[in-house]
Order: sequence, then C-alpha cells, then structure tokens
Amino acid sequence: MTAPVPVPARAPARAVAAALQDVAALGGFFTLTLGGPDQGWHPVTDAYARGFADLAQVITDRYDTRETRIGLSIAQLGHAARLWSPVLACTLLHGIVPDLTGLHRADEGPTLRLPNPSGWPADRIPHLTEKLYEVVVEQHLDALAAGSRVKISPRLLDGNAASALAGTAQVLLTARPDLRGPLTELTTGLLATGRLSGTGHFTAADLSFRRRSCCLFYRTPAGTKCGDCCLTG
Repeated sequence: MTAPVPVPARAPARAVAAALQDVAALGGFFTLTLGGPDQGWHPVTDAYARGFADLAQVITDRYDTRETRIGLSIAQLGHAARLWSPVLACTLLHGIVPDLTGLHRADEGPTLRLPNPSGWPADRIPHLTEKLYEVVVEQHLDALAAGSRVKISPRLLDGNAASALAGTAQVLLTARPDLRGPLTELTTGLLATGRLSGTGHFTAADLSFRRRSCCLFYRTPAGTKCGDCCLTG
C-alpha cells in the first residue's frame, strides 16, 4: 500500500498577507488585491470555463486583428505573469508559497484578487519545484487552456507560461541580485518540469531567455517580435 502524501503545514494568514503586500512593490504583475468586498470580482475558475473569451476579445480589438488566437495568446501570457510573479517572489523573498486556489479576477480586466490569503512555508514542502508548478500550471494555466474555444497550439501556451516565468525571474534578479543562485536554480528546475520542459532555455547569466515558440504578437498590424522569440535571428 502506498503511503499517503503528507500535507504541508499552513503558514499564518498574516504572514502570507504581509509577504504578498511586500512583493507588490516590485510592480503591477506582482500585485494581488487582498480581501475586500466581492463586488466587481468573480472566481477565476469561471473565467477559465469561458476560455478567457472576454479578455481575448478586448486584446483582439485593441491590436486591430481578426485572429482571436492572438488575443487569447497575449491574454494568457499576461495572466501567466500575474501568477508566476507573486508566487516566485514570495517563495524566494519570504519563504512562503501562496495558495491561489480561491483566486478571483476582476470583472472588467486582468487584475487578480485573493479573498483569503493562505499558503505554505516553503521549507516545509518536500518538493518545492513540483509544488510551484502545481500552484501555477496545473491549477490555473491548464484550466484556462482546457476552457478555450479558440484553436491554438498547446505548445504555444506552454511557451507563454515559460516566457512569463523567465520574465518574472529577470525582474527579481534586477531587484535582488543577491538571489541569483536560488532564483536561477528554482527557475531552471521549473523549466524542466512537466509542460514547461523543452519550451526554451536561458541564454545568459542575466537570465535572458529564448523560447521555442512564438506568442503571435508579431502578426498584429503594429506588432514586432519579442526579445525571447524563436523567430528572432
């Protein structure tokens, strides 16, 4: 008989909230609204079930393209950054992995809210890389992809997830160069995990990244190729 997997102890809610409030100073993608009234928000799982169709359409219109898959790709890429940023920052800066199970999304935009801050002490999690992958990819990005009504390559979305992770790591490295060792180790481990495996690789010590897919932004009328794009020379 297989022994049950132990459930890691919870971190105090105050500690989780304090960690999230601290990392929000790193920028918009690192910010999660905490608590407050439910009006103006909905469970992000509802948005996943609709395939993020509202944000995808807003972006499709903004960039004056008829390809809805471009809108979905860019919406998913931004959402991935909003997930990775607070999770990676809290883990490395405060030793706390936020629990994003009850996450909400704004009714009129991409902003995220955590009604009841919760999480785990990172040093009590036996397999930290796998836990972070579960929190972001398995619980959120996989659900978004499953709800999509738009025909789009799964590996493109995986590449977006990897690109967002690498971008988060670069911001953290700039803000806290003393974290280079653990940051590089954790991010490299994540890029070798599950659906992120084979999506790209770091090309320099500053964590510059080259992905093996394209987010499609270059196909918009005013679009250019991103710095980590596989189509860049």
